[in-house]
Amino acid sequence: MLKAKSTQIVVKEIRFGPQTDEHDYEFKRKNSEKFLKEGSKLKAFVFFKGRSIIYKEQGQILLLRLAQDLEEYGKVEAMPVLEGKRMIMFIAPKKKK
Repeated sequence: MLKAKSTQIVVKEIRFGPQTDEHDYEFKRKNSEKFLKEGSKLKAFVFFKGRSIIYKEQGQILLLRLAQDLEEYGKVEAMPVLEGKRMIMFIAPKKKK
């Protein structure tokens, strides 16, 4: 019986490169905002190909900046963690009051 009441959690993914430029970032930020407003969870990750792993600080800065920009729409569930070649961060939508 519990199943009927539970809401389906949708997880949307947003993928960045370590050197995502300003315009690209803005575009993805707007999308992320939209997803959170819809009540979807957001999985933002920076994908490092080849040698670009040397920019992992940049990747982390990017994700933390995204978290800050989306503060009013969602809260960070997990800080950026490096898993293999991807740095992943989860943002959950804030509950509507």
